[in-house]
Amino acid sequence: MNRSTNCVILANGRFPRHAYPLSLLKEAETIIACDGAVNKLLEHGITPTFIVGDLDSVTDRIKELFADRIYLNPDQETNDLTKAVQFAAERGFRSISILGATGIREDHTLANISLLTQYHRDFEAVDMITDYGTFCAITKTTRFDSYKKQKISIFSIPPLAPVTVHNLKYPIVNRELSVWWQGSLNESVGDSFDIELHGDGFLIVYAVHRDIR
Repeated sequence: MNRSTNCVILANGRFPRHAYPLSLLKEAETIIACDGAVNKLLEHGITPTFIVGDLDSVTDRIKELFADRIYLNPDQETNDLTKAVQFAAERGFRSISILGATGIREDHTLANISLLTQYHRDFEAVDMITDYGTFCAITKTTRFDSYKKQKISIFSIPPLAPVTVHNLKYPIVNRELSVWWQGSLNESVGDSFDIELHGDGFLIVYAVHRDIR
């Protein structure tokens, strides 16, 4: 599930510790920091390309130092992550990786994961990467690269559509996943797997990193 990206967005959740998301931060050509996330970046010796948000968590000193790359968006109907994602779309980026969107507060974590169903409409690829795995949203039958025994979970977001999986340990055949646990805790049995949607629907797919057990 790990796709190449040309833009990394850092939200103000738990700062990455795993080698994979850290490598994305270090190698990214463009880093968009959500408001207060800029403080965590600077603590790790990384300078953001852009800082986007309502700026309620940004000190006057940072506003002065990075005046050339700060973009204020005062809209209170969206969170800072959504503002950063919209900014990336407006700048013409076609793929993004979102880091720091989970951890700290569970309500923020759930809300941010659910937003993937909106974000994917504006990009060719959108991944939300944590220290443990990667989330992405799909709306059509999709094949994923994998490895044997990789842990996989599938969550349906309305509108629901029947789902069939191929090359996963536990079968799901033409079934609506109406409760979140129903598609969770599955396992790949090979180097790829397919998720087939029978109709119009949203799925969020989670795959655990290779070195996490």
